[in-house]
Amino acid sequence: MKQLLQTKGKLLGVDFGDKRTGLAISNDMRTLASGITQISVGGMQKTAAAVAQVAKDRAVVGVVVGLPVNMDGSHGPRAQHAEKFAGLLREALAALAVEIPVVMQDERMTTMAASRYLNETDTRGSKRKGVIDTLSAEIILQNALDKLRFMKEREAADNTLNTRTEEET
Repeated sequence: MKQLLQTKGKLLGVDFGDKRTGLAISNDMRTLASGITQISVGGMQKTAAAVAQVAKDRAVVGVVVGLPVNMDGSHGPRAQHAEKFAGLLREALAALAVEIPVVMQDERMTTMAASRYLNETDTRGSKRKGVIDTLSAEIILQNALDKLRFMKEREAADNTLNTRTEEET
């Protein structure tokens, strides 16, 4: 995540799935994530290539991929699958001559949060299938944006504290 602190501009959020992959994008100020689309091309490699193309077309400066960590913090088969996808995405980006960081973001509870929201808005059936992955990507990216904002504020506070300490000595 620290790699993204060094960049400015839009980020792409990815909720990778075997059948459907949801995408979201941030605004330039990185305050808000918005769902943009769902990809259903089939296969990890084709999906990575499609996501890389979206990243290039949207001129993002980084990609955040959801990491489905187990509730106890361990990495099971689904997390390993997501990490493999992130590696393929890095390769697909490189093939397009796009040099941007791809980072992983803990996505525990995002699908549950998306499901709860869709229940509250009475979104059912095929419409629900069509939006849940995009909404999950939006939640993953928004969590990453909030984390980046916190990291930036903390870094600024540490710098202020260090400056004051140096002035006092």
